Parts: sequence; structure tokens; C-alpha cells
Amino acid sequence: MIPGALTTSAIYLVASFVLFMIGKLVYDWTTPSYRIKEELVEKDNAALGLALVGYYLGLVVAIGGVMAGDSMGLEEDLIDLGIFGLISIVLMNLSRPINDRLILHKFRVRDELIRDQNLGTGAVLFASYLATGLVVHGSVKGIALMGAVTTVTSTVVFWGLGQLALVLAGVVYNKMTSYDVHTEIKRDNVAAGVGFAGALIGIGNVVRFAVEGDFLSWGLSLQTFAIEVVAGLILLPVVRVVTDKVLLLGRSLSDEISQEKPNLAAGFVEAFSYIAASLLIVWSL
Repeated sequence: MIPGALTTSAIYLVASFVLFMIGKLVYDWTTPSYRIKEELVEKDNAALGLALVGYYLGLVVAIGGVMAGDSMGLEEDLIDLGIFGLISIVLMNLSRPINDRLILHKFRVRDELIRDQNLGTGAVLFASYLATGLVVHGSVKGIALMGAVTTVTSTVVFWGLGQLALVLAGVVYNKMTSYDVHTEIKRDNVAAGVGFAGALIGIGNVVRFAVEGDFLSWGLSLQTFAIEVVAGLILLPVVRVVTDKVLLLGRSLSDEISQEKPNLAAGFVEAFSYIAASLLIVWSL
């Protein structure tokens, strides 16, 4: 790499790190009910650590969406990175109450995360943050090809639609299992949380793909989004059946996960199947 290009890359890296630190501070400032440092260091709260890492990873993925687009020159790139990086931080933090009230709506997320240190809850939050980051990544990728007003509007609209897709994924997932996922997670069933987390990441990846193409018109973009998200939701139960028959050799995922001593390995296999299926879907289209 030539010295000039190396210097430019270093500038982008520093700017991205500054945005990441702003995102971290916003998370800290909007979490007044408990001390993150105390929970992580003194109480060894792995559940909160898992959720926090999901937020951090989702934030990095979201910021990366701006950097992944075509370069318009260092000055213009830094302006775009600053504007849409800050928008990404706002959207990531707005997704938090959606997680609490809509995706995991049958119990208080804070109690499970802080009081009970529930790793299943932490896994679902990790996934929902990462899925949100994927949605924002797709929304802001290639912003140089669009007008500023259109880009900001489309980013917010598709973030909102992406959150709706995640909520719908939660509804579909709960309907296709023989157990209530909220009940299982609340009883500290980590396997149930991990399996659900895989479904959310898979849908988030499908949404990312649906929104990251060139913006031609609202009609075409919304139509493409709807078709691909509906296809992803339909494939959730299909993937679960295939996992039962192929990866678990005919054993029931529901039985393995909801039994008195949940099979965490089955939860990992289930999560893998949703994420792998989403990757194969987007790579084949």
C-alpha cells in the first residue's frame, strides 16, 4: 500500500473509532438504572456483557455501511461518515426500547439481564442489536449515489421497516415452536435464547440484503423489501424442519430445547441453521 493510501486509511480508521466511542458514550448515558462497569467487572454479569457486545458489534457493522460505499473523496467521505455515523448511533439506541417492549414483551428485560443475569436474554439482545446494525448497514451503503434528503429518509424508513421485520420474526418464531420462547428464556433456558437469536440474525441479514441495492424508486424498493422479508419469514419454519431432519438426524429441536435440562448444543445448531440459510439466500440472489 502506498504511503498516501495508508494515510487516508488511517484517517478513516480514526474517524470510525471516534464514532464508535460516541456510540459507547450514548449507550452509557441512556442506561441510568445500573452501572455498566460495576455489572461487568464487579458482578461478572455475562448476560449484560453479551448484550453489550451485540450493541458494539451492531454499531461497527452500521458504521461500516457508510465506509463500504463508493468513495467521493476524503473530505466528502468524512462528512458522510460523520452524518450517517451519528444517525446510525441514534437508530441503534432507538432500537433498545423496541427490544424491551416488542421482541421480548412478556417480561422485563432489565430484570432478566441485571437481576437474574439471564444469558438467554443476553443472547436475544446480542442478536437484535446485530440485526439492527445489519439493517442500518444496508440502508446507508452507497449513499454517495443518492441525494442527501433521500438517503436520510430512506435510512430511517428502512430502519423502521427492519425493526418491524424483527418483531414479526419473533411472532413467527414463537408460533412455529411447540413451546413459548418467552417462558423458556425466563426460566433461564439459554438454548431457547440462542436459537431465537439465530433467527433474528438471519432475518436481519436478509433485510440488509433487501435494502442495500441501488435506490431506484420508493415503489420498487419497498416491493423488493416486502418480497424478500416475507420469503425470509416463510423460510424460518422450513429451515427448522430441515435442521430436525438433517442436522439433528430426526430429533426434535423443540424437545431438545424445552426439556427439563435444555440441550444448549441443539440451540447452537438451530442458530447456525438460520444464519447459514440467510447467507446462502443472499449469495444466491
